[in-house]
Amino acid sequence: MEVGGGTSCATAAQDLVRFCLRVLLIDRQGRTKPCGGAIPPRLIQDFDIPDHLLVAKVRCARMISPADNKVDIPIDNGFVGMVDRDEFDEFLRARAAQAGAVRCQAVFDKIERDENGQLWVHYTPVATKENPTSEQAKPFKVSTRMVVGADGARSEVARQTIPNAHKTKYVFAYHEIIASPVGQPGYDAARCDVYYQGEVSPDFYGWVFPHGKTMSVGMGSADKGYSLRSATARLREIAGLTQATTLRREGAPIPLKPLPQWDNGRDVVVVGDAAGVVAPSSGEGIYYAMDCARRVALAAHEALRTGNTACLKQGRKSFMKQHGRVFWILGVMQYFWYQNDRRREKFVKICEDRDVQRLTFESYMNKELARKDPMAHVRIFFKDMAHLLGLART
Repeated sequence: MEVGGGTSCATAAQDLVRFCLRVLLIDRQGRTKPCGGAIPPRLIQDFDIPDHLLVAKVRCARMISPADNKVDIPIDNGFVGMVDRDEFDEFLRARAAQAGAVRCQAVFDKIERDENGQLWVHYTPVATKENPTSEQAKPFKVSTRMVVGADGARSEVARQTIPNAHKTKYVFAYHEIIASPVGQPGYDAARCDVYYQGEVSPDFYGWVFPHGKTMSVGMGSADKGYSLRSATARLREIAGLTQATTLRREGAPIPLKPLPQWDNGRDVVVVGDAAGVVAPSSGEGIYYAMDCARRVALAAHEALRTGNTACLKQGRKSFMKQHGRVFWILGVMQYFWYQNDRRREKFVKICEDRDVQRLTFESYMNKELARKDPMAHVRIFFKDMAHLLGLART
């Protein structure tokens, strides 16, 4: 049983079907997740993503400081793919269905266990063109051996079944999809702009990402009292995009760190945003959601095959072994460099360094810490120390 419908849910569903398991995929649908939509080459390769889903190919990232200093970082020998989440997520759901998963457009209600210990999932189907509302009002329940919760940040599955899941902290993200200002001076359909400016976000960053005929313009903040819409309006003014047509507005919470526990020790496990696998500092989530789902699907399969529920913990253990150090480093970066504009200015200055640029994108593109060229790491260490101690000029 899968609850959700995003990238992690569809990925886990497809993999579980390949293990010859019967999978019911429950998803309300009809809502596009607010997301910059960047996917690295590693994701394209590992998950067989066809080229037609890439609405843009980014070959340069521009970092913009509080003093409006701009640092362009070329993406050598490759590109970052950009996808529209509505089309991308539906492709993954349809692929899971083609593999054998059964799709059900419905709202998840609750999980319960009967007197015999049998697990039941309650849900209410929603109206579709094929099934009018009058035929969909009746709640249903289905028995299952395992529930994979992929229902996003503030997961209801996690809240009902995973201890302390409700204590997770979030960044609140908001973006506006606008028509691309083709022909406008400064517009580049192959460049992502990242704004490290306190007037845009007091503790995160703002972005302008190309999506072919459209662009994603948005920002995030953990400050609950901060007006995301007003900040995005300021960002559009700074970027010269106030006159561009606004097509839609979207917002959602983004978890700040992986949950300490992903399963209930028995027959429920969570993946993706529900498990908190969004990278600190960058906010990247698509690759980590799908990689998490693949690892958890394998763990769930082993738990069902062997009857050993302890196998469920292998999903998180495997994920953190591969990505935990990166998450820790990014968390430290966000905590230190995003605190004020003085530090943000220094951070963007550091990004001018070619060693920083090369090693950063090698790690991002391949999803592994770049370990070759140890002298480059030594050089970066001393340059970082110079900035931290105020010995470097900005």
